[in-house]
Amino acid sequence: MKKWLLLSFTLLLVFVAACGDSKDDSTNDSQTAENEKSETENNNAITIEDVYGEQTIEGTPKRVVVLEWVYAEDLLALGVQPVGMADIEGYKAWVNIDAELSEEVEDVGTRQEPNLEAISRLNPDLIITASFRHDAIMDDLNSIAPTLAFNPYPEEGKGNQYEEMIDTFTKIAKVMDKEDKAEEVLAQMETAFADSSSEIADAGLENIPFVLTQAYSSQNTPTIRLFTDNGMATIIMEKLGLSNAYKETDWELYGYKQTDIEALQNFQDAHFFYIVQEEDNVFENQLKGNPAWENLDFVKNDRLYQLPGNTWTFGGPLSAITFANQIRDVILEEK
Repeated sequence: MKKWLLLSFTLLLVFVAACGDSKDDSTNDSQTAENEKSETENNNAITIEDVYGEQTIEGTPKRVVVLEWVYAEDLLALGVQPVGMADIEGYKAWVNIDAELSEEVEDVGTRQEPNLEAISRLNPDLIITASFRHDAIMDDLNSIAPTLAFNPYPEEGKGNQYEEMIDTFTKIAKVMDKEDKAEEVLAQMETAFADSSSEIADAGLENIPFVLTQAYSSQNTPTIRLFTDNGMATIIMEKLGLSNAYKETDWELYGYKQTDIEALQNFQDAHFFYIVQEEDNVFENQLKGNPAWENLDFVKNDRLYQLPGNTWTFGGPLSAITFANQIRDVILEEK
């Protein structure tokens, strides 16, 4: 009897030990799989080309600082919040998109002069900036974290602003391992263009000639920007089925030429789209009653379309959707 009890107790110990080993093996296997996944993510090296050539980013960045608004917008479009960005107040005043910037994002100074100490304190694993602003401090930025620099204003012969916007957005998506999301966002943008184009065509306003302007006073003198064919805003308007009447022969890097009221004489048959601040509406405050303005055909025949004062004519794909909707709305409202 005692031998039987001893044998039973021994078998029970063996069974318990076996179960314990099985549980430990399962836990170890799970931990090993998690470690392998983490190691794979960390070893995921992505090489892209920025302004300075090929750049390799090791692993998927988790803490990103952006020093230009468009790149903050690109991250938000991909569902990623930056840990820091430059000039948050200005961004919120101008960039009108549905994706919201978290209140936890830290401000790191101005876009012109970012605070390197503030950037460093955030311990980023990636910085994204615009080369035209920060070429002089690229070594400092790279000493803090790997830095990608793009140029939203291509030189002549190197594409236009719209092409560059899409190219940079897809590169950032690749680095962030969000390529599927980028394709989804770009598809949404194309759908928004197509829908607005159809509504404009249904209103009988397809192929209308237009000029797009932004006007303000400088030393109490009306100053007008005429947007050129390489500008992102005019390219979007043409995707909506409109036709830019302003054909500038010289390349304008920023996509517009600064001029005066006399230049508008060349676009009598156009539909006039303009962006002004309410407190600085030069057409109401300074040009009202001025024959040079009042005798223009598009003024006399009320082919005027006032856009919101904070209309953003640059930005990424979400800003492009916002701008297309603003153009559609102002056309249909005036119709």
